[in-house]
Amino acid sequence: MKKLLRRILGATTDKNFMHFIENIEVLVSKVLSIFMVIVILVAIADLGTFIFKELFTIPYGEANTTLYKIFGLFLNILIALEILENITAYLRRHVFQVELVIVTSLIAVARKIIILDLEKVAGIDIIGLGIAILALSISYLIIRLSNSKDAS
Repeated sequence: MKKLLRRILGATTDKNFMHFIENIEVLVSKVLSIFMVIVILVAIADLGTFIFKELFTIPYGEANTTLYKIFGLFLNILIALEILENITAYLRRHVFQVELVIVTSLIAVARKIIILDLEKVAGIDIIGLGIAILALSISYLIIRLSNSKDAS
């Protein structure tokens, strides 16, 4: 009985508990990686069907709006790839890379600007997106400079 009690108390030590939590984090990251690969493959299939369906059947003069939709779908795939890179980087090093997160955010905001319908958007929304890009760009610059100083 004492051995069992010692084992239970040993399993609840901080070191063992943190090891258990770390194993759960790795498992969740692996599951997310698999799901993200599925999402990327579905997005590629969606892009392919959209290109063949829309690009070759649109009337003359309406290609401009279709191209913006295609660019948006391409950027969706790039964003998904960046998220997958974030997850796999975490699996490799067990740390989140802030630089990758900022780059992913910049791509997402750029995607929003590219597919933005200027006729339906208020000026304040455009100003907000501009401020978001400025803030993310400054953050990215600070992280890059910090990383280059650490590497030196």
